[in-house]
Amino acid sequence: MSLQAFLYVGLGGFLGANARYILSLLITERVASATGLAIPFGTIFVNATGSFLLALFTAWITQRSGIPDSVRLLIGTGFFGAYTTFSTYANESINLFGSSNSLFGWGYIIGTNLLCLLGVLLGL
Repeated sequence: MSLQAFLYVGLGGFLGANARYILSLLITERVASATGLAIPFGTIFVNATGSFLLALFTAWITQRSGIPDSVRLLIGTGFFGAYTTFSTYANESINLFGSSNSLFGWGYIIGTNLLCLLGVLLGL
């Protein structure tokens, strides 16, 4: 991997992480002040929109030729990778169902959730 590729991913990651932070904060604060509910609606919004937008971007980029790798690295890997890793997880899960045996898709979903929950429990 070249230095230029790292820079594209890093710039996209910087933008995605800041977008996630700002949106999560604003949405959660506004919903909490309007409803009194202390539920992280900002995180739900970011994960849902990130999943939708990464899928839209993936479909768009795979249907076109001549798109430079820098665009994929900046937006797909960098921006959406930092905006929400859940979008990558959701996209990979669907791809496994589409390209493999559905057993791999279910194994990935169940295994990922169990391992992540176990990681949280062990970290507490």
